[in-house]
Amino acid sequence: MQICSVCSEHTPKYRCPACKIRYCSLGCYKRHKDTCLPVEQPAHIEPEAKDALNTEPWTVEDLLHESDIVDKVPLQRLQLLGQSKEIRDLLCNPHLRQLLRSVDSANSKDDAMKAAMQEPLFVEFSDQCLKIVEKEKLSFL
Repeated sequence: MQICSVCSEHTPKYRCPACKIRYCSLGCYKRHKDTCLPVEQPAHIEPEAKDALNTEPWTVEDLLHESDIVDKVPLQRLQLLGQSKEIRDLLCNPHLRQLLRSVDSANSKDDAMKAAMQEPLFVEFSDQCLKIVEKEKLSFL
């Protein structure tokens, strides 16, 4: 299990975009930014390639720790969610967007998910996400 690189007490939730260390809170980020040493990029890289390096895609490992991962979905399958017209149509609903924001910002994600799953719109969104991921999962087998 990983711990915050700044305070060495809590589980990190974030990663510094400049030096890639993991930290747990805004307070730790503020303490870290004064001593941050950005990862140097090789000098021979073209400017377009440098931009590509700065937009490194996140991974599931950036969000979860090994002990948290029960059924890990590869990034390629997760990206299919962003390509789904059905998902985009559902996300046009402001109520669903608010539900997603409330789950994302909740201190207790478990409780927030249980509450959100009482909302038919959230259940429809969840089912659509699972259908896309599971459909792709079966085609990879």
